Amino acid sequence: MHQRWRNWLSLSASLLLFGSCSNGPVVYRTDSLTKGTIHISVDETFKPVIDSQIKVFEATYPNAKVIAHYKPEADCLKDLKVDSIRMIIVTRGLLPAEEKALADTLSFVPPQGKVALDAVALLVNKENKDSILRVDQVQDILAGTSKLPLKPVLDGLTATSTVRYALDSILRGKPFGKDVTAATSSQGVIDYVAENKNALGFVGVSWIGNPEDSMMLSFQKKVTIVSLQCGICPDTTYVKPYQANIALKRYPLVRGLHYILKENWQGLGSGFSNFLIYQQGQLIFRRAYLWPATMSFSIRNADMKE
Repeated sequence: MHQRWRNWLSLSASLLLFGSCSNGPVVYRTDSLTKGTIHISVDETFKPVIDSQIKVFEATYPNAKVIAHYKPEADCLKDLKVDSIRMIIVTRGLLPAEEKALADTLSFVPPQGKVALDAVALLVNKENKDSILRVDQVQDILAGTSKLPLKPVLDGLTATSTVRYALDSILRGKPFGKDVTAATSSQGVIDYVAENKNALGFVGVSWIGNPEDSMMLSFQKKVTIVSLQCGICPDTTYVKPYQANIALKRYPLVRGLHYILKENWQGLGSGFSNFLIYQQGQLIFRRAYLWPATMSFSIRNADMKE
């Protein structure tokens, strides 16, 4: 073999070995901040707004391709161990034990951050008059101890972020009652509520909050958004999960939206996470009627009926 080719092959092997030693598993860095193809896992609850983010990101950077896999939150978190998944988008950050386990596996702690505030919206059938509730009434409905005729329906009984929120933040560790029904998705919850007079549906606000989205307008013709009692207001006030109520925590069922990135170099995952946290991505969250987490927007007082 020619000496020059021998030297080139030796250098190539050394570079591959160096990449493996300094970064744990071998990573083929064929992408950049604005170019390449990556796979991400996303909590199914946020499909409408993340679809919008990806559409604008790819239009802005034609050489970039972000392939989203929508699934229950618990499955997204499991995907942090899947080599092909570069990023996940879920409703919580990593726990300390999870950070340590991933640091041991990846040889670095995955970057993470909050990109928006979301709310769990409650829905009832158009024929149902019980569209104003207190949180303690919602707790009783989920626990199966309520005297109200409402029967809860969620986007599953395990693994989803909405189920986890209902158990951890609404029921505070108590189990579901026997009347809780599981739909297969957020859209399935909406369809179930539209067809069942006594159903009380639980979905992320990004599925029903945008009055400029024709699909969401069609959803709102099928169901009514419940008003919940504000726990921090000076008077007895019932509010819907509108943006200002989410931002000011007047609406009681608010949660965050977080990204977790398996990348310690300036790859396409970093490019997409930058897009989410800076102006263009934050405006998309705002248009989707979530509340942006990293940009400041003014809230003006106005007279309006809830």
